[in-house]
Amino acid sequence: MSQAMQFYISLIGIYAAIDFIAAWGLNLQFGVAGLLSFAFIIFQAAGAYVCAVLSLGPASAGGGFQHYIGGLALPFPLPLIGGVLAGALLSIPIGLVTLRRLRSDYQAVALLVISIVATDLVTNYVPMFNGAAGLALVPKPLFGSLGLSTISYQWVYLGFCAIICLAVFLFVQRLTYSPLGRAMRAMRDNEKAALALGKNVVKFRLMAFAIGGGLGGLSGALLVQFIGTWAPSGWLYPETFVLFAAIILGGSGNNVGVMLGVLILPVGLSEGSQFLPAFANAAATDSLQWVFIGLVMLAFMWFRPQGVVPEKKRKFRSARNWGMDEIGISDD
Repeated sequence: MSQAMQFYISLIGIYAAIDFIAAWGLNLQFGVAGLLSFAFIIFQAAGAYVCAVLSLGPASAGGGFQHYIGGLALPFPLPLIGGVLAGALLSIPIGLVTLRRLRSDYQAVALLVISIVATDLVTNYVPMFNGAAGLALVPKPLFGSLGLSTISYQWVYLGFCAIICLAVFLFVQRLTYSPLGRAMRAMRDNEKAALALGKNVVKFRLMAFAIGGGLGGLSGALLVQFIGTWAPSGWLYPETFVLFAAIILGGSGNNVGVMLGVLILPVGLSEGSQFLPAFANAAATDSLQWVFIGLVMLAFMWFRPQGVVPEKKRKFRSARNWGMDEIGISDD
């Protein structure tokens, strides 16, 4: 295999693993708990920013061309842990404001507004976020100490992302089908019934929001340590709708289906468009991608809202049938 092909395959694998983690975090909020989290991208951005700052040294050390606060140059994997905590902790005050008293449609609008305001704030506040220029020269974890070539390091980083991805999948899968996950799905399907059963709906919303935000922060931290840069323009609110489209296409509430949706849309669409004939400029191609994503969302919400791989429904026999089976009597 040529070096160019190795570089391309490992690159796609890393991006796919990062998108898997982000989509599972959003699926926990939307597919399991029923929260329309249109501000999910800011949790990714926060995790990426904190990870970058914790990885960089003091701002004055690089010639002073960047402005940020708290450069600590912490060793790996502490910046990743900081990114997870940043996404989870940021979700708590946002959740307390938007999830306690607002209905689902108003929650969606409020979260979308928060995402737009956050982007404008970060872009225009230079002393802490370096404005629109963002941060650069974020060191890659263990790159110097391993002494590997660029391609070899990419394969190592892909293996690390795959391990993290597997751990996250086992975690979200276990959580989804745990008693906590069943309570979240009950809240999603019928909030009044969940309240009647004594479930603390606000607490479950905040828990799903915080865990999903932490996973978003993890995906952002993995990405920024790989590409070495962070800029507000890379974390705009439309990126959240790409993940929503992947979840709807794959199967909301089904973690395996979400993986399929990610492979088809964020990964497959972005890479497949590179092999299309050059019939228009790059801006037109990007616009057509958004049109395609919108059409996919509309088509699946209208014709197959359960997605390609629907959420698994557990069936329980009634107490009456259970007792009949025990004594050898059937309903027939």
